[in-house]
Amino acid sequence: MRVKESGLRRAVLEIDASLASGGWDHPPRLYALVETRRLLEREPALADDLGLTAAPDARSTGGFTAVEQDPLPAERSLEDLLGGIEWPEEVDGCAAAVERVVLPPSAEEQLPEDPVALRTYAAQHPDRHEVRIVAAALRDGRAHCTLRIRGHDDAELLEGAALVPGLLALVADTLSPGDRGDVAGSGDGGDAAIGRGGT
Repeated sequence: MRVKESGLRRAVLEIDASLASGGWDHPPRLYALVETRRLLEREPALADDLGLTAAPDARSTGGFTAVEQDPLPAERSLEDLLGGIEWPEEVDGCAAAVERVVLPPSAEEQLPEDPVALRTYAAQHPDRHEVRIVAAALRDGRAHCTLRIRGHDDAELLEGAALVPGLLALVADTLSPGDRGDVAGSGDGGDAAIGRGGT
């Protein structure tokens, strides 16, 4: 199925491409998504850094720039961190990137409850797959996600708006107003997924 082109999709693909160039075994990363045209209007000096012209063009019109945030605390899971983040109004969207170990549905019945045993079980399972997920959402409700399988980097990238609904929901919730804790940006069925890199 052909995926509809959009500024959000382009931003997610750019994040995935950047991460792919750096290899695997990296901790989760968090990005603020800001409308490129508005960003250039506020800070025209960024145009050269972003490889854009100060005047709106086909790339900046309707597009989004991903601004990577400070490294996330390794001792907390990505899901826990997302639950306490609220973005300032000038941020239009949020994207999160995380590596996972994905197990087949048949493995779910044998999953250990202990977190350490769970990671060991997942790492040693013969049918495991390691994947990198980039999940992004905008304030207007649009979402996009990519999934890349380790060892199959030349294969077609999996993408869509509902690949990882649980993670996408957490990402989208960071854009909802409310008393959630930290303000960022200032400075069913299916496979079982086990976090890596601090998740």
